[in-house]
Amino acid sequence: MISKNIAGRYAKAFFKAAVEENIFQQCYGELAIFSDTINKNENLREFLLNPVFSREDKKAVMEALITKSGIGRLSGAFLKLLVDKRRIALIHEILDSYRDMMDKKLGVIRVTVKTASPLSKELSDQLKGALEKKTQRRVEMAVAEDPSLLGGLVVRIGNTYYDGSVKAQLNDIRNLLGKEI
Repeated sequence: MISKNIAGRYAKAFFKAAVEENIFQQCYGELAIFSDTINKNENLREFLLNPVFSREDKKAVMEALITKSGIGRLSGAFLKLLVDKRRIALIHEILDSYRDMMDKKLGVIRVTVKTASPLSKELSDQLKGALEKKTQRRVEMAVAEDPSLLGGLVVRIGNTYYDGSVKAQLNDIRNLLGKEI
């Protein structure tokens, strides 16, 4: 919880600076690229997180990474600050908080949909339209298949779940019958 609060503060400060320069979407993309690089490269991650290595060595590596990956001035300065303050381990949490702030500013809501079988393009578009009408926001929808649902779908909007799966309905019936016996 404490790390999430710290990550939120860093994200808020960086987001504010990026908004002032009107490059907040670009900065998000640059942070995402860097976060992905750390995720995929275990040696780099361990180097940056290991306190045995000096800040100067870490900053030199960061400078090379920033230059090679084409990360902009503001994002590069922010990443170097994270290394200097020993907060680079929070990059994923910072990225999540930043994305939430960016989505709010852009009027976007992220929705996750789980279905038992693939959705057709037409059905996916209808669902997205209905969700946009319900939320009054632009919907970014991620669809995943989960055959264990048996049928129907489960929709997650933020922290709210709508479970219209056959599996949930069968469980409800099972619970109802269990109470009656």
